Amino acid sequence: MGQSRLVLLAIGTVAKGSRTMEVQYRYTHMEQSGVTGTSGLMITPSVTVPQKWPTSAASRQGGLIPGAQSWSVLKAQAAPGFLHTLTFDKGQGAKPDDTVFAVYQPSLRLQPTVGRTMTGELSGKPYFLAPRWDAVSYISPAPAVPSSATGSRCRSAPKPGAKERLAAQHIKDAYAKPKTTKPVNNAKDLPGRTADRPLTRLYHDAQRRKDNRSQAIKTCKKYWGSNYASGDKECDEFPFATTYQGAAQALEQYDPTRRRRTTSRPGPPPRPTTEQAAG
Repeated sequence: MGQSRLVLLAIGTVAKGSRTMEVQYRYTHMEQSGVTGTSGLMITPSVTVPQKWPTSAASRQGGLIPGAQSWSVLKAQAAPGFLHTLTFDKGQGAKPDDTVFAVYQPSLRLQPTVGRTMTGELSGKPYFLAPRWDAVSYISPAPAVPSSATGSRCRSAPKPGAKERLAAQHIKDAYAKPKTTKPVNNAKDLPGRTADRPLTRLYHDAQRRKDNRSQAIKTCKKYWGSNYASGDKECDEFPFATTYQGAAQALEQYDPTRRRRTTSRPGPPPRPTTEQAAG
């Protein structure tokens, strides 16, 4: 009897102006102890794109996803791994910025050596990658840079003393300890944490950005007074005022469910917004 382990890394990058994400895979920490029989252990990677927005956008995959390879074959390679690509051609994204979101999910499956049994994780999915492409003149003048890309999923843990540490901590609290943020709402459940509820960048509606900020400031004054910003302080808000999920989305002019209620028979009072965390 023995033990073994391996780690699969999937590192996604997008070149400036490209609509292709290159994902470099690396097998690391291939370690074993005792009698394992791992030489014949078969390792099979795979990739899916389970979600995309808009759903009509067509993707192309390239590079190489190898079939099953044995532990011994991978171990003998100088840099075990492979390269895979995902491409969304321009012109099929959401208007007005040709925006495309996607979820890129790697996975791995293990098949024990013949005659041996294994316990533990025989399959697994690393963190998914969440690329987003758009073509916006207010970030990169077109057509010099016809496309920009970013990752929609991130984790931030700045070092002590970093200037962004408090903002990062606030976002963490908004997700992990929403009851500690304002306004008080025990049912608070903020978007932006899962792929099916992403944050969406707001640019073209300047009035809505102003309304987002105005509603956040109103909350800050309610809990910390009109001089909340004295002493060079700032009332932080999340989701950001530059997103459609900002603090104003519960206002009647931006919430279609509330607009419907005002034109139909009386119904239950609107539930408090769950989409703001001020601190």
